Amino acid sequence: MARTGRPRSFDTDDALDAAMHLFWAAGYEGASLTELTEVMGINRRSIYATYGNKESLFRKAVDRYLDGPGAFVAKALEQDTARHVAGAVLHGCADAYTTPGFPSGCLLVQSALACGPEGEPARRDLAARREAGIGVLRKRFERAQADGDLAPEADPDGLARYLTAIGQGISVQATGGASREDLHRVADQALSTWPSA
Repeated sequence: MARTGRPRSFDTDDALDAAMHLFWAAGYEGASLTELTEVMGINRRSIYATYGNKESLFRKAVDRYLDGPGAFVAKALEQDTARHVAGAVLHGCADAYTTPGFPSGCLLVQSALACGPEGEPARRDLAARREAGIGVLRKRFERAQADGDLAPEADPDGLARYLTAIGQGISVQATGGASREDLHRVADQALSTWPSA
């Protein structure tokens, strides 16, 4: 008679949310396996059996973040003009990075600010994800340019990198305690230089 494994006695989504919050607040290296087991309410064996090693758990937590608190970026791409996309991204940063009950800043920025050798794979993964995000913005701005929504002389790649750099700065300032209102002012200031159609 074949033996079946015992059913899991924990909610995998809730545990992953807890891991996401810890990685977001403490960074990849700052979140020890001991702390992860505590906040997730499971033992190391269950972490490895369900999510893989720490690096694999971290990647799943980042995916969870992008589908949840970080989903505002994907929604911003649906705006009707390039300027509205930019506004939705930057004002979305100001709101998302100062949401009560969540860690301040952006998980993709905060988790990689201080990484030693142990965190190098996570740092590379986050860098690749950020570069992919720039690519998505660039394509959206190239489409806007083709539609006549951005001037022919505008630089879609430069604009995508500019928005990303401002968003990352908003993240760092949010972590440092800047208010939501101050960060919306930063967004407005950045948008004041947006190229006309």
